[in-house]
Amino acid sequence: MVAPEKPRQYQVIGTRPVRHDGMDKVTGRAEFGADIRREGMLYGAVLRSPHAHARIVSLDASKARALPGVKAVVTAEDFPKPGEGNLDLGEGSANPKWLMDNILASDKALYHGHAIAAVAASDQHVAEDALALIEVEYEVLPAVIDVREAMLDTAPILHEELRTNVRARGVDPAPDKPTNVALHMRLEKGDLDAGFAEADEVIEREFETGMFHQGYLEPQNATAFWSRDGQITVWTSTQGAFSVREQVATICGVPVSHVKVVPMEIGGGFGGKLPIYLEPVAAMLSKMTGRPVKLWMSREAVFQATGPTSATYSRIRLGAKRDGRIVAAQAYLAYEAGAYPGSPVGAGAMCAFAPYNFENQVVDGFDVVVNGPKTAAYRAPGAPASEFAVEATINELAEQLEMDPVELRLLNASEEGTGNAAGAPWPRIGAREVMEAVRSHPHYNSELSGDDVGRGVAMGFWFNGGMETSSSATVNADGSVSLILGSTDIGGTRASLSMQLAETLGIGAFDVKPHVTDTDGVGYTAVTGGSRTTFAGGWAAFELGQQIREQMRARAAQIWEVDLEQVEYGDDGCIRGPDGKEMSFKELAGQLSRSGGMIAVSATIRKNTAGPAYAGHIVDVQVDRETGKTTVLRYTAVQDVGTAIHPAYVEGQIQGGVVQGIGMALNEEYVYSEDGHLLNSSFLDYRMPVANDLPMIETVLVEVPNPGHPYGVRGVGEVPIVPPMAALQQAMYDAIGVRFNEMPMSPRRVLDELLPEE
Repeated sequence: MVAPEKPRQYQVIGTRPVRHDGMDKVTGRAEFGADIRREGMLYGAVLRSPHAHARIVSLDASKARALPGVKAVVTAEDFPKPGEGNLDLGEGSANPKWLMDNILASDKALYHGHAIAAVAASDQHVAEDALALIEVEYEVLPAVIDVREAMLDTAPILHEELRTNVRARGVDPAPDKPTNVALHMRLEKGDLDAGFAEADEVIEREFETGMFHQGYLEPQNATAFWSRDGQITVWTSTQGAFSVREQVATICGVPVSHVKVVPMEIGGGFGGKLPIYLEPVAAMLSKMTGRPVKLWMSREAVFQATGPTSATYSRIRLGAKRDGRIVAAQAYLAYEAGAYPGSPVGAGAMCAFAPYNFENQVVDGFDVVVNGPKTAAYRAPGAPASEFAVEATINELAEQLEMDPVELRLLNASEEGTGNAAGAPWPRIGAREVMEAVRSHPHYNSELSGDDVGRGVAMGFWFNGGMETSSSATVNADGSVSLILGSTDIGGTRASLSMQLAETLGIGAFDVKPHVTDTDGVGYTAVTGGSRTTFAGGWAAFELGQQIREQMRARAAQIWEVDLEQVEYGDDGCIRGPDGKEMSFKELAGQLSRSGGMIAVSATIRKNTAGPAYAGHIVDVQVDRETGKTTVLRYTAVQDVGTAIHPAYVEGQIQGGVVQGIGMALNEEYVYSEDGHLLNSSFLDYRMPVANDLPMIETVLVEVPNPGHPYGVRGVGEVPIVPPMAALQQAMYDAIGVRFNEMPMSPRRVLDELLPEE
């Protein structure tokens, strides 16, 4: 359901054209990473650690190199020593040494599946056979896989050189000794002690969430050719070609100008295809052999060695007046980073209380290394865990206060001008509008029927990003416009960006021809992530459109031999002059070559006016007490989308996020043995929701335009994954009277609570 009135009337925005790349996708013409074929190409395979924590005593690859068909073997020693500093990964950053160690381990293997060495051979089977001939001697060390255990002084230490970086006022500096706690951060606002002293009701609860994988269908892949003139070309499935370029250049020790990255079509990412794993390995094997080298991961390797989201432990304390006004809020958040620092705890801390105007609050966040794969971004990274803990506590507080949970939220809602966690005022936001839409929705006001049936509600928040984006456009003689993009298209951004350029020019959506190009074909463009692409790319498209409009006016003035001030460019794409002179965009485009040449423009933007996004979800469930299975009966997702550029894509993004959140809440989790071996590294054992697990998911698009964007855009892709865990937890409590503070609420956990111990 779309809100019935739009703030502005548009010709293209708000319509639902088919995908510009739809024909390529449905006919198989689109090329994904694994489709690459190059003359003389070799095939690679990666040797992975069987241990979660082990010192690499020695490595002998002589037998592998002697195998017929093997052309090269590469280890960490074959790469230049990484420099100092931090590399921008799009969503987060990385120390080059730790980035290199994650690509190929140097002195220690730090998780089950950690890459140790790689082989290039004439075919895939020979490469895989060669792995068994690489002799590695390990000194197995104790592993730690739980965030709270890793924080203890008695825990096995992963990095002897790691010290806690304390970013918290009023907290003593960490002692100068090895630790697994990479970061302690704090966000403060108001006077927490005074707030709790004022409270009539205080509630404190603890929560845990599992480690969840993005579950994209296409595994990681990379093909590279290091030519004799020192130029490296990389073909890969990535959310950020320029980020890959930077990382490959750093790891391989070459200038960025020597690296060209060609982004292939991407079979899903959700943040998991921001880091690199194979690209420098393929490049170095290519340098050794003088031939292109192709690598891709098995599904088992994807689960073992690519970044899932953090498992977390949270503690939430809220204090409220009897009228429902929450006067104090405190959060303790400990996030697993995996084998190397860099969990999304910072984002989790900033999002935790974001839907609400709590005057007194403190959030402490801890980034903790454990013997697991380095975590990566996953759709609103960090926010689902922290907001689950807060939302679940608010739902329980509402029960204690005997208040409707939505009314309690409305009483404490963030609004324009109220301060966020850092004290800065919010811009125009739609938190209250979303809550009001939830409160008035027929789903929320309907009656429940049946045994062991319950309903839950929760809010969610995500910032949305800006960052840098470049694009260019060319007006063609037939009246079409070629749009060159540097943003990988994951969720339909070819369409959303083309539609914004078309709207600016007053032409049809399919008169714009979008092309995603490589890093040599467009200016620097940040990653497709952070819910930034339609916002930032839309700004660039608007700027391109404005430039084209001005140049088209000038050409018309030249052709008509009138002053420029006498020519107007209409929003309908028609150029008008004095005495009834008029030309359509297409007619004028046909005369450009005879009036000074074709028009080509470019734009680079870096806006910090991204619009924060809010969502509210309602869910009904039924629990089978005999099997522990939870059936989702009905789901409604309300979201402030700013302006729905392509409503069908917006609805799809929301529905996809909901499904992934349902997976986190009910089934998905990494299962490790005590010694750190991953036990469920397949889609058979890692249980993701499929179509017959779900009802139709209703979407309600609330449109509170972002004043920091010419078309009111807010990012939509990430916030819908945030509310499901808390909404489902409340629905489960409503159905069977049990509050599950550990996610997922799998059938095993449900039965453990419902069945008496024998």
